[in-house]
Amino acid sequence: MGWAKGPPKISFVGFREKPIFAPHLTITVMSVTRLKRKNRKDKAKAARRRTDLKNQSFQPVVKGVDIEKIKEEFKAKKAAKK
Repeated sequence: MGWAKGPPKISFVGFREKPIFAPHLTITVMSVTRLKRKNRKDKAKAARRRTDLKNQSFQPVVKGVDIEKIKEEFKAKKAAKK
């Protein structure tokens, strides 16, 4: 099952951090932590946008108000002051 003389030796002579022969391998990828943070920020941004749109489209509930009755109450208050 194993190697008779142990695992083979790996030589790192001439090892470079960014290989010249394969530039497509040097593409950096966003880390998982950064992607999670970006996802949270995107969700928060969408939530703020939703609440802003909800506030902009808000219409107060229209109640059945008798305007003539209110006018009479004001006239009565005005007459009571005199």
